[in-house]
Amino acid sequence: MTTKPSIPVGGQALVEGVMFQGRSESASAIRRKDGSVETFSQPRILVPWVQSLKKVPFLRGIVALYESLKNGSAHMTFASDRYDVDPSEDAVEKPEKKQNIFMVLMIAIVGVISYIFGKLIFNVTPALLAAMFQSVPALSGHVIQNLLEGGIKLILLLSYLYLISLTPLIKRVFQYHGAEHKVINCYESGRPITVENVRTSSRLHYRCGSSFILFTVFVGIGVYMIVPIDPLWVRLVSRIALLPVVIGISFEVLQFTNRFREHRYLSVLGKPGLSLQLLTTREPNDEQIQVAIEAFETWERAETIQPSVKREG
Repeated sequence: MTTKPSIPVGGQALVEGVMFQGRSESASAIRRKDGSVETFSQPRILVPWVQSLKKVPFLRGIVALYESLKNGSAHMTFASDRYDVDPSEDAVEKPEKKQNIFMVLMIAIVGVISYIFGKLIFNVTPALLAAMFQSVPALSGHVIQNLLEGGIKLILLLSYLYLISLTPLIKRVFQYHGAEHKVINCYESGRPITVENVRTSSRLHYRCGSSFILFTVFVGIGVYMIVPIDPLWVRLVSRIALLPVVIGISFEVLQFTNRFREHRYLSVLGKPGLSLQLLTTREPNDEQIQVAIEAFETWERAETIQPSVKREG
């Protein structure tokens, strides 16, 4: 007989590792270059006035995104700093922490590209490209223009994810992403967290951020319907100005699909997001699963035995 868990948990993939977080604690584990596993944990950083906004529909999505970035940054830094350090250097104190230059450069490049893609390419470029077709009578209408813009945005998203998935570094990150989902699915099913049980669990999950990104495309089509497509500058400015609205609504859609994921009919609403995860996750090997389990068990011990929360403000 299995027991359903009472503590909600989320997570994210790291460089050669996985992070999990619950109500009050977060923990991560990485596979180092010598094959050993190193863990890191810390209380979640919660700001009281921000927490009150989590009770407000449509605003809580923005809060969730903010918390995810804030609480995850320390774990991403830990992973990028520690995974490639020679274990023999651990016992040697140095005035400055030595970092792998290639890894730092790769993370910086990915960060810059992601920022530009998210803020400019993903929001402005589709609008510009769609506007170029306004001279075609069949594609000049308000509704058609918004649908065309959404279609272009979807193509850019899929192309971007596919291309980065071809790089060895991101491919392994996507494998750890799959391991993270498998552990959460195993945990939520009430089964013991073992390599065998995790391996047979699905690598897809309804609450995944990949699904959220896809929902922003579909929700954006509806939201931008209320904004004029002419003049062009109004169209472009609105894509940035209404981004918080799109994020807020998309988060509610994500929560709705997760709530009804076992419903006979409504579960179909989450299928597009699950399909996108076929790109953003890969089947992990047993060593990667072991790292994910170590991260989960570290989080679980901190969350259930000695829960603590670091508060600011």
